[in-house]
Amino acid sequence: MPSLEQAVRRGGSGELSAPKLRAGTPERAGLDPGELGHLVREVHELTEGERPWAAGAVVIAGRGPCVAVEEAAGWAVRYASYDPETDRGVELPPSARVPMTVGTAFDLASVTKLFTAVAAVQQIERGTLGVDAEVGAYLPDFRGAARYGVTVRQLLTHTSGLRPELPLYDCADDEERLARLRAEVPIGVPGTYCYSDLNMLLLQHVLERITGRGLDTLIHDGITRPLGMTSTHFGPCPGAAATEDQRRPWAKADRGMLRGVVHDENAWALGGVAGHAGLFSTARDLAIFCRTLLSGGSYGPARILGPDFVELLLDPPGLGFALDQEWFMGELAGRGAAGHTGFTGTMLLLDRATDTFLVLLATTVHPRRRPADNRPRAEAATRVARAVRER
Repeated sequence: MPSLEQAVRRGGSGELSAPKLRAGTPERAGLDPGELGHLVREVHELTEGERPWAAGAVVIAGRGPCVAVEEAAGWAVRYASYDPETDRGVELPPSARVPMTVGTAFDLASVTKLFTAVAAVQQIERGTLGVDAEVGAYLPDFRGAARYGVTVRQLLTHTSGLRPELPLYDCADDEERLARLRAEVPIGVPGTYCYSDLNMLLLQHVLERITGRGLDTLIHDGITRPLGMTSTHFGPCPGAAATEDQRRPWAKADRGMLRGVVHDENAWALGGVAGHAGLFSTARDLAIFCRTLLSGGSYGPARILGPDFVELLLDPPGLGFALDQEWFMGELAGRGAAGHTGFTGTMLLLDRATDTFLVLLATTVHPRRRPADNRPRAEAATRVARAVRER
Protein backbone atom coordinates (compact mmCIF):
# COMPACT_ATOMS: atom_id res chain seq x y z
CA MET A 1 0.00 0.00 0.00
CA PRO A 2 1.29 3.52 -0.75
CA SER A 3 2.16 5.82 2.14
CA LEU A 4 0.02 8.85 2.86
CA GLU A 5 2.59 11.07 1.12
CA GLN A 6 2.48 8.87 -1.98
CA ALA A 7 -1.24 8.26 -2.04
CA VAL A 8 -3.19 9.29 -5.12
CA ARG A 9 -6.72 10.51 -5.44
CA ARG A 10 -9.21 9.78 -8.16
CA GLY A 11 -9.89 12.59 -10.59
CA GLY A 12 -13.16 13.34 -12.26
CA SER A 13 -12.23 11.16 -15.23
CA GLY A 14 -11.81 8.11 -13.00
CA GLU A 15 -8.05 8.00 -13.61
CA LEU A 16 -5.60 8.13 -10.75
CA SER A 17 -4.36 11.66 -10.13
CA ALA A 18 -1.05 12.39 -8.39
CA PRO A 19 -0.95 15.09 -5.68
CA LYS A 20 0.43 18.46 -6.73
CA LEU A 21 3.23 20.26 -4.93
CA ARG A 22 2.27 22.21 -1.84
CA ALA A 23 4.20 24.45 0.51
CA GLY A 24 5.15 22.86 3.78
CA THR A 25 7.87 22.51 6.39
CA PRO A 26 10.85 20.17 6.61
CA GLU A 27 9.06 18.25 9.36
CA ARG A 28 5.94 17.88 7.25
CA ALA A 29 8.06 16.56 4.39
CA GLY A 30 9.90 14.10 6.61
CA LEU A 31 13.17 16.02 6.30
CA ASP A 32 15.50 17.24 9.01
CA PRO A 33 15.15 21.02 9.49
CA GLY A 34 18.72 21.37 10.74
CA GLU A 35 20.24 19.93 7.56
CA LEU A 36 17.97 22.05 5.36
CA GLY A 37 18.86 25.11 7.44
CA HIS A 38 22.51 24.42 6.63
CA LEU A 39 21.58 24.05 2.96
CA VAL A 40 19.93 27.48 2.88
CA ARG A 41 22.83 29.18 4.67
CA GLU A 42 25.36 27.57 2.35
CA VAL A 43 23.46 28.66 -0.77
CA HIS A 44 23.52 32.25 0.50
CA GLU A 45 27.25 31.97 1.21
CA LEU A 46 27.85 30.79 -2.36
CA THR A 47 26.62 34.16 -3.66
CA GLU A 48 28.56 36.39 -1.25
CA GLY A 49 31.95 38.07 -1.45
CA GLU A 50 34.00 39.62 -4.24
CA ARG A 51 34.43 36.35 -6.14
CA PRO A 52 31.35 34.27 -5.37
CA TRP A 53 30.70 30.81 -6.77
CA ALA A 54 27.60 32.35 -8.38
CA ALA A 55 26.19 35.86 -8.54
CA GLY A 56 22.82 34.47 -7.54
CA ALA A 57 21.00 31.22 -6.90
CA VAL A 58 17.61 29.65 -6.18
CA VAL A 59 17.20 26.36 -4.35
CA ILE A 60 14.07 24.27 -3.88
CA ALA A 61 13.91 20.88 -2.18
CA GLY A 62 11.18 18.60 -0.95
CA ARG A 63 9.87 15.13 -0.41
CA GLY A 64 6.68 13.67 -1.75
CA PRO A 65 4.39 16.55 -2.76
CA CYS A 66 5.71 18.78 0.04
CA VAL A 67 8.08 21.66 -0.72
CA ALA A 68 10.30 21.94 2.35
CA VAL A 69 12.69 24.68 1.17
CA GLU A 70 12.36 27.42 -1.45
CA GLU A 71 14.95 30.19 -1.20
CA ALA A 72 16.59 32.83 -3.39
CA ALA A 73 20.02 34.37 -2.79
CA GLY A 74 22.17 37.03 -4.41
CA TRP A 75 21.52 38.79 -7.69
CA ALA A 76 19.87 37.92 -10.98
CA VAL A 77 21.98 40.70 -12.54
CA ARG A 78 25.07 41.89 -10.68
CA TYR A 79 27.63 42.82 -13.35
CA ALA A 80 27.60 45.15 -16.35
CA SER A 81 30.56 43.43 -17.99
CA TYR A 82 33.79 41.53 -17.38
CA ASP A 83 37.19 43.23 -17.29
CA PRO A 84 39.87 40.82 -18.56
CA GLU A 85 42.70 43.09 -17.37
CA THR A 86 41.68 42.87 -13.71
CA ASP A 87 39.98 39.46 -14.10
CA ARG A 88 36.92 40.83 -12.33
CA GLY A 89 33.36 41.66 -13.10
CA VAL A 90 32.45 45.31 -13.49
CA GLU A 91 29.73 45.65 -10.88
CA LEU A 92 26.57 47.60 -11.45
CA PRO A 93 25.68 50.16 -8.78
CA PRO A 94 23.33 48.60 -6.20
CA SER A 95 20.38 50.58 -7.53
CA ALA A 96 20.85 49.07 -11.01
CA ARG A 97 21.25 45.46 -9.92
CA VAL A 98 18.38 42.99 -10.13
CA PRO A 99 17.75 40.90 -7.00
CA MET A 100 17.26 37.17 -7.35
CA THR A 101 13.76 35.90 -6.52
CA VAL A 102 12.30 32.42 -6.30
CA GLY A 103 10.45 33.19 -9.53
CA THR A 104 13.51 34.20 -11.54
CA ALA A 105 13.95 32.22 -14.75
CA PHE A 106 17.33 30.70 -15.67
CA ASP A 107 18.97 29.54 -18.88
CA LEU A 108 18.91 25.78 -18.24
CA ALA A 109 21.73 24.92 -20.67
CA SER A 110 22.12 21.10 -20.78
CA VAL A 111 19.21 20.45 -18.43
CA THR A 112 17.30 20.97 -21.70
CA LYS A 113 18.48 17.48 -22.67
CA LEU A 114 16.12 15.94 -20.11
CA PHE A 115 13.10 17.47 -21.84
CA THR A 116 14.33 16.21 -25.22
CA ALA A 117 14.71 12.75 -23.68
CA VAL A 118 11.17 12.79 -22.27
CA ALA A 119 9.81 13.94 -25.65
CA ALA A 120 11.61 10.99 -27.26
CA VAL A 121 10.28 8.46 -24.74
CA GLN A 122 6.78 9.81 -25.33
CA GLN A 123 7.19 8.83 -28.99
CA ILE A 124 8.56 5.43 -27.93
CA GLU A 125 5.47 4.93 -25.77
CA ARG A 126 3.24 5.83 -28.73
CA GLY A 127 5.05 3.39 -31.00
CA THR A 128 6.24 6.02 -33.48
CA LEU A 129 9.89 5.66 -32.42
CA GLY A 130 11.90 2.54 -31.70
CA VAL A 131 14.41 2.79 -28.88
CA ASP A 132 16.75 0.37 -30.65
CA ALA A 133 15.95 1.57 -34.17
CA GLU A 134 18.74 3.00 -36.27
CA VAL A 135 18.75 6.75 -36.77
CA GLY A 136 19.15 6.12 -40.50
CA ALA A 137 15.67 4.58 -40.59
CA TYR A 138 14.25 8.03 -39.78
CA LEU A 139 16.99 10.26 -41.19
CA PRO A 140 18.48 8.51 -44.24
CA ASP A 141 19.93 11.86 -45.34
CA PHE A 142 22.09 11.95 -42.19
CA ARG A 143 24.64 9.81 -43.96
CA GLY A 144 27.28 9.63 -41.24
CA ALA A 145 24.99 8.27 -38.52
CA ALA A 146 23.20 6.02 -41.02
CA ARG A 147 26.43 4.47 -42.33
CA TYR A 148 27.60 3.54 -38.84
CA GLY A 149 24.25 2.21 -37.62
CA VAL A 150 23.86 4.72 -34.78
CA THR A 151 20.71 3.89 -32.77
CA VAL A 152 18.20 5.97 -30.85
CA ARG A 153 19.28 4.29 -27.61
CA GLN A 154 22.88 5.28 -28.29
CA LEU A 155 21.85 8.90 -28.72
CA LEU A 156 19.96 8.83 -25.42
CA THR A 157 22.81 7.16 -23.52
CA HIS A 158 25.70 9.09 -25.10
CA THR A 159 27.18 5.89 -26.51
CA SER A 160 26.97 6.76 -30.23
CA GLY A 161 30.66 7.59 -30.56
CA LEU A 162 29.89 11.10 -31.80
CA ARG A 163 32.33 13.81 -30.72
CA PRO A 164 31.25 16.19 -27.92
CA GLU A 165 30.36 19.08 -30.25
CA LEU A 166 30.83 20.76 -33.61
CA PRO A 167 31.57 24.48 -34.12
CA LEU A 168 28.23 25.13 -35.76
CA TYR A 169 28.43 28.75 -34.56
CA ASP A 170 31.25 29.29 -37.08
CA CYS A 171 29.22 28.06 -40.07
CA ALA A 172 28.12 30.62 -42.63
CA ASP A 173 24.41 29.73 -42.56
CA ASP A 174 21.81 27.12 -41.60
CA GLU A 175 22.45 25.15 -44.77
CA GLU A 176 26.10 24.67 -43.85
CA ARG A 177 25.20 23.77 -40.26
CA LEU A 178 22.76 21.10 -41.45
CA ALA A 179 25.30 19.74 -43.92
CA ARG A 180 27.85 19.37 -41.11
CA LEU A 181 25.37 17.45 -38.96
CA ARG A 182 24.31 15.20 -41.81
CA ALA A 183 27.90 14.25 -42.64
CA GLU A 184 29.14 13.79 -39.07
CA VAL A 185 30.39 10.26 -38.30
CA PRO A 186 31.31 8.68 -34.95
CA ILE A 187 34.94 9.15 -33.99
CA GLY A 188 34.73 6.92 -30.91
CA VAL A 189 33.81 3.28 -30.45
CA PRO A 190 30.01 2.87 -30.57
CA GLY A 191 28.78 1.57 -27.23
CA THR A 192 31.43 3.51 -25.31
CA TYR A 193 30.25 6.47 -23.25
CA CYS A 194 31.19 9.92 -24.55
CA TYR A 195 28.98 12.83 -23.54
CA SER A 196 27.98 14.72 -26.68
CA ASP A 197 25.64 17.58 -27.53
CA LEU A 198 25.42 16.09 -31.02
CA ASN A 199 23.40 13.16 -29.69
CA MET A 200 20.54 15.42 -28.69
CA LEU A 201 20.82 17.49 -31.86
CA LEU A 202 20.37 14.35 -33.96
CA LEU A 203 17.55 13.21 -31.70
CA GLN A 204 15.85 16.56 -32.22
CA HIS A 205 15.95 16.00 -35.97
CA VAL A 206 14.54 12.49 -35.54
CA LEU A 207 11.64 13.78 -33.44
CA GLU A 208 10.88 16.62 -35.81
CA ARG A 209 11.01 14.29 -38.82
CA ILE A 210 8.65 11.64 -37.41
CA THR A 211 6.14 14.11 -35.93
CA GLY A 212 6.29 16.98 -38.40
CA ARG A 213 6.48 19.42 -35.47
CA GLY A 214 9.28 21.49 -33.99
CA LEU A 215 10.96 20.48 -30.75
CA ASP A 216 9.64 23.61 -29.04
CA THR A 217 6.08 22.57 -29.91
CA LEU A 218 6.65 18.95 -28.82
CA ILE A 219 7.95 20.03 -25.42
CA HIS A 220 5.22 22.63 -24.93
CA ASP A 221 2.32 20.43 -26.00
CA GLY A 222 3.61 17.19 -24.49
CA ILE A 223 5.27 18.31 -21.26
CA THR A 224 5.07 21.90 -20.06
CA ARG A 225 1.47 22.77 -20.96
CA PRO A 226 -0.19 19.67 -19.45
CA LEU A 227 1.94 20.01 -16.30
CA GLY A 228 1.20 23.72 -15.93
CA MET A 229 4.89 24.66 -16.26
CA THR A 230 4.05 28.10 -17.55
CA SER A 231 7.56 29.52 -16.98
CA THR A 232 9.35 26.88 -19.05
CA HIS A 233 10.00 27.64 -22.70
CA PHE A 234 12.68 28.34 -25.25
CA GLY A 235 13.94 31.90 -25.39
CA PRO A 236 13.92 34.75 -25.59
CA CYS A 237 13.15 35.24 -21.88
CA PRO A 238 13.72 38.94 -21.07
CA GLY A 239 13.42 38.67 -17.28
CA ALA A 240 15.84 35.78 -16.86
CA ALA A 241 19.00 35.88 -14.78
CA ALA A 242 22.01 37.20 -16.69
CA THR A 243 24.70 34.81 -17.84
CA GLU A 244 27.99 35.78 -19.47
CA ASP A 245 29.81 38.72 -20.97
CA GLN A 246 30.44 36.46 -23.94
CA ARG A 247 33.58 37.41 -25.83
CA ARG A 248 36.51 35.67 -27.41
CA PRO A 249 38.96 34.24 -26.44
CA TRP A 250 37.21 32.71 -23.43
CA ALA A 251 33.94 32.22 -25.33
CA LYS A 252 33.24 31.03 -28.87
CA ALA A 253 31.43 34.16 -30.05
CA ASP A 254 31.43 37.90 -29.37
CA ARG A 255 27.96 38.72 -28.08
CA GLY A 256 28.46 40.87 -24.96
CA MET A 257 26.57 40.50 -21.68
CA LEU A 258 23.74 38.03 -22.18
CA ARG A 259 20.37 38.11 -20.50
CA GLY A 260 17.26 36.36 -21.72
CA VAL A 261 18.93 34.86 -24.79
CA VAL A 262 20.49 31.42 -24.90
CA HIS A 263 24.07 31.23 -23.66
CA ASP A 264 25.15 28.12 -25.60
CA GLU A 265 26.79 29.26 -28.83
CA ASN A 266 25.52 26.37 -30.96
CA ALA A 267 21.96 26.70 -29.68
CA TRP A 268 22.17 30.44 -30.43
CA ALA A 269 23.43 29.74 -33.96
CA LEU A 270 20.52 27.32 -34.44
CA GLY A 271 17.95 29.97 -33.56
CA GLY A 272 17.61 29.26 -29.83
CA VAL A 273 15.74 25.95 -30.12
CA ALA A 274 18.04 22.94 -29.83
CA GLY A 275 17.89 19.45 -28.39
CA HIS A 276 20.89 20.02 -26.15
CA ALA A 277 20.27 23.57 -24.83
CA GLY A 278 17.95 26.55 -25.07
CA LEU A 279 15.19 26.12 -22.49
CA PHE A 280 14.55 28.68 -19.75
CA SER A 281 12.74 27.74 -16.55
CA THR A 282 12.24 28.46 -12.86
CA ALA A 283 13.04 26.32 -9.83
CA ARG A 284 9.35 25.76 -9.07
CA ASP A 285 8.63 24.56 -12.61
CA LEU A 286 11.56 22.13 -12.43
CA ALA A 287 10.28 20.87 -9.09
CA ILE A 288 7.01 20.03 -10.87
CA PHE A 289 9.01 18.15 -13.50
CA CYS A 290 10.81 16.18 -10.77
CA ARG A 291 7.58 15.50 -8.91
CA THR A 292 5.95 14.21 -12.10
CA LEU A 293 8.69 11.64 -12.66
CA LEU A 294 8.71 10.60 -9.01
CA SER A 295 4.94 10.05 -9.30
CA GLY A 296 5.32 7.69 -12.26
CA GLY A 297 4.60 10.27 -14.96
CA SER A 298 1.58 12.04 -13.43
CA TYR A 299 1.01 15.43 -11.84
CA GLY A 300 -2.47 16.32 -10.71
CA PRO A 301 -4.84 15.07 -13.42
CA ALA A 302 -2.15 15.21 -16.13
CA ARG A 303 -0.10 12.23 -17.27
CA ILE A 304 2.83 12.72 -19.63
CA LEU A 305 4.25 9.17 -19.46
CA GLY A 306 3.17 5.79 -18.23
CA PRO A 307 5.02 4.36 -15.20
CA ASP A 308 6.79 1.73 -17.31
CA PHE A 309 8.22 4.44 -19.53
CA VAL A 310 9.34 6.53 -16.57
CA GLU A 311 11.26 3.42 -15.49
CA LEU A 312 12.75 3.21 -18.99
CA LEU A 313 13.99 6.80 -18.52
CA LEU A 314 15.38 6.35 -15.02
CA ASP A 315 16.50 2.73 -14.74
CA PRO A 316 20.18 2.04 -15.52
CA PRO A 317 21.82 3.23 -17.65
CA GLY A 318 19.25 6.07 -17.88
CA LEU A 319 17.94 7.68 -21.06
CA GLY A 320 19.10 11.29 -21.08
CA PHE A 321 19.38 11.27 -17.28
CA ALA A 322 22.66 10.76 -15.45
CA LEU A 323 22.43 8.19 -12.65
CA ASP A 324 24.35 7.99 -9.37
CA GLN A 325 27.05 10.51 -10.23
CA GLU A 326 28.80 11.39 -6.99
CA TRP A 327 30.61 14.37 -8.52
CA PHE A 328 27.38 16.38 -8.46
CA MET A 329 24.98 14.18 -6.47
CA GLY A 330 27.10 13.81 -3.35
CA GLU A 331 25.64 11.30 -0.92
CA LEU A 332 22.43 11.01 -2.94
CA ALA A 333 24.45 8.92 -5.40
CA GLY A 334 24.51 5.16 -5.09
CA ARG A 335 20.83 4.29 -4.81
CA GLY A 336 19.34 5.28 -8.14
CA ALA A 337 19.38 9.07 -7.98
CA ALA A 338 18.84 10.68 -11.39
CA GLY A 339 19.46 14.16 -12.70
CA HIS A 340 21.53 16.49 -14.83
CA THR A 341 23.59 19.66 -14.68
CA GLY A 342 23.85 22.63 -17.02
CA PHE A 343 26.91 24.70 -17.97
CA THR A 344 25.31 27.96 -16.81
CA GLY A 345 25.07 26.63 -13.23
CA THR A 346 21.82 24.66 -13.24
CA MET A 347 21.04 21.28 -11.69
CA LEU A 348 18.10 19.07 -10.84
CA LEU A 349 18.06 15.79 -8.93
CA LEU A 350 15.40 13.29 -8.01
CA ASP A 351 15.79 10.23 -5.80
CA ARG A 352 13.17 7.52 -6.16
CA ALA A 353 14.51 5.63 -3.15
CA THR A 354 13.51 8.43 -0.77
CA ASP A 355 10.95 10.29 -2.93
CA THR A 356 13.00 13.49 -2.67
CA PHE A 357 13.98 16.18 -5.15
CA LEU A 358 16.45 19.05 -5.30
CA VAL A 359 16.73 21.89 -7.78
CA LEU A 360 19.68 24.29 -7.57
CA LEU A 361 19.80 27.05 -10.18
CA ALA A 362 22.80 29.37 -10.10
CA THR A 363 24.48 31.96 -12.30
CA THR A 364 28.00 30.53 -12.20
CA VAL A 365 28.93 32.05 -15.59
CA HIS A 366 28.02 35.63 -14.61
CA PRO A 367 30.07 37.65 -15.52
CA ARG A 368 32.21 35.00 -17.32
CA ARG A 369 32.74 31.25 -17.47
CA ARG A 370 35.24 29.57 -15.16
CA PRO A 371 36.50 26.02 -14.78
CA ALA A 372 33.64 24.03 -13.30
CA ASP A 373 33.52 23.68 -9.52
CA ASN A 374 30.89 21.06 -8.76
CA ARG A 375 31.57 20.78 -5.04
CA PRO A 376 28.71 23.13 -4.07
CA ARG A 377 26.29 20.99 -6.09
CA ALA A 378 27.48 17.79 -4.41
CA GLU A 379 27.38 19.43 -0.98
CA ALA A 380 23.80 20.61 -1.52
CA ALA A 381 22.76 17.10 -2.57
CA THR A 382 24.50 15.65 0.49
CA ARG A 383 22.53 18.00 2.74
CA VAL A 384 19.30 16.67 1.26
CA ALA A 385 20.49 13.06 1.57
CA ARG A 386 21.33 13.57 5.24
CA ALA A 387 18.03 15.33 5.85
CA VAL A 388 15.95 12.29 4.91
CA ARG A 389 14.15 10.79 7.86
CA GLU A 390 12.45 7.43 7.97
CA ARG A 391 8.73 7.81 7.61
